[in-house]
Amino acid sequence: QVQLVESGGGLVQAGGSLRLACAASGGYRMAWFRQAPGKEREFVAAISRYGSTREYADSVKGRFTISRDNAKNTMYLQMISLKPEDTAVYYCAGGRGVGTTARPSDYDYWGQGTQVTVSS
Repeated sequence: QVQLVESGGGLVQAGGSLRLACAASGGYRMAWFRQAPGKEREFVAAISRYGSTREYADSVKGRFTISRDNAKNTMYLQMISLKPEDTAVYYCAGGRGVGTTARPSDYDYWGQGTQVTVSS
């Protein structure tokens, strides 16, 4: 059973930065999704199993960077220039397979989420 545990969420002012981490067991393709109140879960960023390919939602390109350290079984999401519209619960996801995908159905394991709140 794969367990994904997110950390690093919190409250930050607009323009600030945060780094999220996802501790996982085993090597999988990984991604971050987020869900704001009253909205559907949406794709944020994905990284392939060995880190060679990365994919981003248009809304975060140039501001968020996804990375992973397979030796530590940890994935990261560095977020800069945060906006109030980035406020959401951020979920870590892991899936079998090698490449990146933005489809939630392609991921088999999910963390419980970490809250990110950006104040204006």
